Amino acid sequence: MDGSATTAIYRSIIIGLSSLAAFPVLANTEPSAITPSDTMAYVATYNPNGEGIYLMKVDKDGSLKKDKLVSDIPNAAQIVLDNDSKHLYVASEVANYNGGKHGSLTAYAVNSQDGSLKKLNEVDSQGAGPVYISIHPNGKFLLVANYISGSIASFPINKDGSLGRPASVKQSSGEPGASKPAAAVEGSFAFSDHDGPHAHMIGSDPDGKFIYSTDLGLDRIYQWRIDSSNGVLSANNPPFIAASSAGAGPRHFVFHPTNKHVYLINEESSTLTTYLFDMESGKLTEQQTISSLPEGYKGTSFASGLVLSQDGHHLYVANRLHNSISHFNINENGSLTLANNIWTHGDYTRTVVISPDGHSLYAMNQRSDNITQFSIDPTNGKLTFTNRFTPVGSPSQMLFITHQQ
Repeated sequence: MDGSATTAIYRSIIIGLSSLAAFPVLANTEPSAITPSDTMAYVATYNPNGEGIYLMKVDKDGSLKKDKLVSDIPNAAQIVLDNDSKHLYVASEVANYNGGKHGSLTAYAVNSQDGSLKKLNEVDSQGAGPVYISIHPNGKFLLVANYISGSIASFPINKDGSLGRPASVKQSSGEPGASKPAAAVEGSFAFSDHDGPHAHMIGSDPDGKFIYSTDLGLDRIYQWRIDSSNGVLSANNPPFIAASSAGAGPRHFVFHPTNKHVYLINEESSTLTTYLFDMESGKLTEQQTISSLPEGYKGTSFASGLVLSQDGHHLYVANRLHNSISHFNINENGSLTLANNIWTHGDYTRTVVISPDGHSLYAMNQRSDNITQFSIDPTNGKLTFTNRFTPVGSPSQMLFITHQQ
């Protein structure tokens, strides 16, 4: 999260929200006609342009149609579904939950017939600025990274889908990373938030034995063990590794399903680092670091989201300010090769996601207030713009859910 964006977002969070104590689901919303073959999607947004969480209908060609607003939680920019898509969890990046200085987490039951949401409960996120949430592979715990405070936490998920009291809360500390990213391209002014701890993501390895959290401000990737019976986190050995370069700003990562590698984007340096994952010890070992930008680009850009193709052969990375998506081929040894770079047709892409059928990629363009759709060539992974735009105020994330009878 770059400094100007951080400041703008959190100013918008504070303004007009000081009297809010609870964030209700919209009432009296008429259900839409959803057929058994329909796929739906939830889109999370930032205020003031976004109003909360929207439900979208997804046609067979991947085109999106805004259906209704299903939650008006302010700054509901981070969402995740549980393993069977029966519950949706929302992190609200308000700065004053219950009159304090933290954000909130809200649990909803999902109506798979019409996509509506029923609020179960809400809890304190145990830190300021919850910018990422994920579900442990066993489905029993919700994990949260709080960017502003630099804390992470785990919460038990009760049998009814509601959230319990926090099982673990960890606050990172240490010397801030370098103010200027050493590996950034010439002319870059991507200098932000190296002023203290800023947890940016938290997630598990596929087997659920280890937890990893990135800290952009301290230039660290933390390595944790988790007790799968109670959700308690403990430091692994070593407890963290340094970012691939000074001031890199580690942001988001994905585990490859088969090749034992982790791919991580560094926001400030706009680089992409490949780590070898030791399944026994949980240790990450750096293998390769390359630019997420096309050769020859000079100036400022901030890397943001990344997503793996369903066949595991391709990786797509979003570049903000450069406003592009870089397509990388994943080689047999896990290394990456840049294949192509394409314009997002939007401004300041926060995340990129792939449809359940693997045929479409979508870019959440925060500043241009739209979602753009690209087709994915099944033979080589190449992206082609479909000329489809979906208007949404400040989109941040999108999750898909298929209707079940």
